[in-house]
Formats: sequence, structure tokens, C-alpha cells
Amino acid sequence: MTQQPATTTPLSQEMQDCVQACMTCHGVCEETMSSCLQMGGPAQMPIMRAVIDCAELTRMCADMMMRRSPLSADMCAMCARACDMCAEACMSMPDDAQMMRCAEACRRCADMCRSMSTAMM
Repeated sequence: MTQQPATTTPLSQEMQDCVQACMTCHGVCEETMSSCLQMGGPAQMPIMRAVIDCAELTRMCADMMMRRSPLSADMCAMCARACDMCAEACMSMPDDAQMMRCAEACRRCADMCRSMSTAMM
């Protein structure tokens, strides 16, 4: 059984940066959801699903890293996948500034989470 690490030591700078990237991505995804809802239409549903998944996973990933969950590495890998999917979905609307902002935040978060997932193993 994996032992829960002590929480008295501060998070590494790399982990703090990843938590911040997750929280930034979460916020941008929430804003993008609102933008998608205003646009409406059935064509938005695949994008909405990707954005909702990404918003939920980035928040959960940040939470798990901050509490030093032994599942953090696995969560970071899953979060990177969700961010990649969201970025790809947002890229389907290249003329929408909010979608491009979301895609960029997702790409940055995916890169950082991928690095963290291997660093923590």
C-alpha cells in the first residue's frame, strides 16, 4: 500500500506551477462553457463535453496535487489527456477568440501535467 507523504514540506516549484496551470485552465474552461452556451446549437455539444471534462479534471488534478494524493501522477496523466482533447475540440473554431484562448490554456496545462505525471512516478 502506498504511504501518504507528510504534508509539512512545501510543494516543489514544478508542482506549484502545474497546480497554477490547472487552475488557470479550469477558469478558462468555465468561461468557455459560458461562451458555448451563449452560442447554442447542437454542433457545440462535442466541444461542450470536452470543455466540461477538462474543467472538472483540471480542478480535481490541482486538488490532488495540493493534498499530495498518491494518485496524483495518474491524475496528471488523465488531466493531460483531457486537456489535449479539449484543445483539439476548441481548435475546431479557429475564428473564436475564446476558443483559441481555451486551446492555449489547455495545451500549456497538458504539457505541465504530462511532465508531472512522469516526475512523480
